[in-house]
Amino acid sequence: MLSSVLGLFSQDVAIDLGTSNTRVYVRGIGVVCQEPTVVAVHTDGKGRRKMLAVGREALPMLGRTPPDVRTVQPVRETQIRDYEVAEALLLHLVRRAHGRNGWVSPRMVVTIPHSASEMERRAVRESCEGAGAREVHLVSRPLAAAIGAGLPVDEPSGHLIVDIGGGSTEVSIVSLHGVVLSQSVPGGGEAMDEAIIGWLREEHDLLVGRPTAEQIKIAIGTATTKDIGPTAHVAGRCLRRGIPRSVEVSAADIRDALRPSLQKIARGIREVLENTPPELASDVVDQGVVLTGGGSQLRRIDLALRESTGLAVVAADDPADVAVQGAGRMLEELPLLRALAS
Repeated sequence: MLSSVLGLFSQDVAIDLGTSNTRVYVRGIGVVCQEPTVVAVHTDGKGRRKMLAVGREALPMLGRTPPDVRTVQPVRETQIRDYEVAEALLLHLVRRAHGRNGWVSPRMVVTIPHSASEMERRAVRESCEGAGAREVHLVSRPLAAAIGAGLPVDEPSGHLIVDIGGGSTEVSIVSLHGVVLSQSVPGGGEAMDEAIIGWLREEHDLLVGRPTAEQIKIAIGTATTKDIGPTAHVAGRCLRRGIPRSVEVSAADIRDALRPSLQKIARGIREVLENTPPELASDVVDQGVVLTGGGSQLRRIDLALRESTGLAVVAADDPADVAVQGAGRMLEELPLLRALAS
């Protein structure tokens, strides 16, 4: 009864809690915010911690803080590694989404990896409850992404979803409102950034941070030989002389740096198909692969995976938002929420 009364005043939210970015959908409104999953934390001499900045305000502090301040990413490789910081992040996002109604406890639908353990599920649930949720519903991210991409997941037909997130890539077969098979491939968007860092270190003796590597990836990154023209100047620290310097890199250079990461994803797709029941595998051959997640925004990644797997590969519209859109649709359609969420 109390939950029903609160629901009259609360703006229920769906949250896609990612390694790199967290997105929030408000029922009846849509996606209202996207924030980096980063919190700046000050620790005093007695070990007490205070949250200084969250999300966009904390992101510029990465790699630039004094010893008593750390920039914490509470979600690493799809797991909550720091519950207190994760709770602070969620509370910040819920208050931002609610505005004046921030005092009312919302219903939350949160996406989680299909492979999440019971301990990981409990960690997410407790963090949401600590942030003020009156109800917490967990939904498999591949299933939410399929719904957000507009796939007919209620039909007895197999759909292959490749969700390239920040910390990992999840390759899943979805059918009849469920995940038939799923495999997590180490590495995602952040692994691509690390690959660029490694390539610059080996080829140019240049050390850069992950924010710089991500900027290069966005500016000129590509997955195929079709784009070889654009170049960019990259500034960092020379490992031989210890002084700042810059080098020029091309799209072809970044393509070469990212090739191993893309090969891992292609291998994961092939391995999932090898273990998929024949009838569902036949559906995938007919219907192709759908890419979701922020990592699938890399230029021509669909073409590169098509060449590696021999399958038709397409990126969903707004691939970074489809998981939270799917979770949001469950908020709008409560029977769907009851059928799919735990």
